[in-house]
Amino acid sequence: MSAELQLLLLPLTLLALQAAPGHGACVEVDSDTEAVAHEGFKLGCISCKMRGEVPATAVVNWFFRASDESEFAPLYTYQNKNGEIIDPRFYERLDWNGSKRTQDLQDGSIYILNVTFNDTGTYMCTFERTLIYTNYEFQTNTSKIIHLNVVPKLTRGMASILSEVMMYVSIIGLQLWLLVEMIYCYRKISAAGEEALRESEAEYLAIASESKENCAAEQEAE
Repeated sequence: MSAELQLLLLPLTLLALQAAPGHGACVEVDSDTEAVAHEGFKLGCISCKMRGEVPATAVVNWFFRASDESEFAPLYTYQNKNGEIIDPRFYERLDWNGSKRTQDLQDGSIYILNVTFNDTGTYMCTFERTLIYTNYEFQTNTSKIIHLNVVPKLTRGMASILSEVMMYVSIIGLQLWLLVEMIYCYRKISAAGEEALRESEAEYLAIASESKENCAAEQEAE
């Protein structure tokens, strides 16, 4: 790997190392809303605690309202590290895809196998969380709505295309900025080196001249 490439990658590596300790941090990301028929699809539902240091337990409930229905029907529930499919339309087609090996649930996502057009509709995810303090417990409830559309073939929305374009523009901009910084630093170091060299030469000439004068004086004295 060339020295220039190492200098380009060094800042990105340092940023990655700084971000590594927060890998387990909770971030509320919206679920995708377009699924492809006969493929799998993840219904995302994340609810982060405001106080990460406070222990808690949570129950996640999912509800489904088909496009031709007016009321939500219970779909799935997860508590005590166990899930249960309630809606018979999703038997053997649904699985838990959220937080595992803990009752302190923050990711309540589920995964639908073999999506059908009948899965088009509105999904609601609810978190019933109990925050456990030293002397008391506090109950909180959070709900999220997801409008799912099932299509024969996945289509890329304009927002996705713009997001990808902006990502590439940002990468190119960062590389150009790093290149400018490298050139600036190289010129600054080069100028400092030349100045130091000139000072060293001047000092050497001064010492040589002084030595020559001393030798001439000693010869005259003899």
